[in-house]
Amino acid sequence: MHYDLVDLKVFLAVAEELNLSRGAYRSNLSPSSVSLRLKGLEDGLGVPLFVRKARGVELTRAGGVLLEHVRRVLAQLEQMHADLLPFAQRVKGHVTLFANNNAISSHLPADLARFFAKHPAVRIDLEERPSLDIVAAVAAGRADLGVIAVEQRHPDLHYVPYREDELVVLVPLNNALAKKAGVRFSSCLNEPFVSLQPGMALHTFLANHAIALGAQLDVRVQVSGYRAIAHLVASGAGIGVVPRSAVETEDLRHLAVVQLDEPWALRHLEVCRRKAESDNPFVNQLVAELCAVHYSRCIA
Repeated sequence: MHYDLVDLKVFLAVAEELNLSRGAYRSNLSPSSVSLRLKGLEDGLGVPLFVRKARGVELTRAGGVLLEHVRRVLAQLEQMHADLLPFAQRVKGHVTLFANNNAISSHLPADLARFFAKHPAVRIDLEERPSLDIVAAVAAGRADLGVIAVEQRHPDLHYVPYREDELVVLVPLNNALAKKAGVRFSSCLNEPFVSLQPGMALHTFLANHAIALGAQLDVRVQVSGYRAIAHLVASGAGIGVVPRSAVETEDLRHLAVVQLDEPWALRHLEVCRRKAESDNPFVNQLVAELCAVHYSRCIA
């Protein structure tokens, strides 16, 4: 099939404008050149792509199918160039880091900013995953490092303390729980919850603790982040459980923060890595930045 990327870009311009002249202007080509390219594309594919009309063009069914494919092809090419750009800019290193929602929402942004200030030529692929999935990924070599909160230890991994946090209950100011200094999780299960979406680690964690008590969460609203939980709790939609590090000073004007009196409410965030020494020096340097004084324990 004798067509090239320019032909596809010209087709996209005309298909989105539904006008040959505007498509030609957008493509920086003359209308006659665009017409010839479209004719060649139709001949190469063996199907008509447009119906020519007095005031423009209209896509045929085949043209509609091609339009979806061209959009995906060109988007993939843009992604390819974006992925290759760091190498063209002489990137010195690359680290794959998986972290749970708590770490990404609260702690990692500032820590990574300090790391990038010291190592501007390093790129980090950061992905949010549940802690158990992170442990498996690091052990299998799919990630260089993980930031997790788990109790069980994988025998092939080193662990080092990263941050201490705790889960707290966000309560509307007019709710009876707002007057308490602390509350058991069982006492919360009579209230409607504002929760993270299904599949997110904290939602699963809380749902499992509710099941262990012979109950279930009464989820009224599900959202994608802690800030949305805080705003909805303040509006009276229900109560929510979030890490204390996710609570902002402004929140205290609109809701109450109640201690969750459960041993599992304490969150010991740790960095995990494989015991086998990495040949990537930036893995060690990132661990050093994240773990500070605990670094030596991580590679001992």
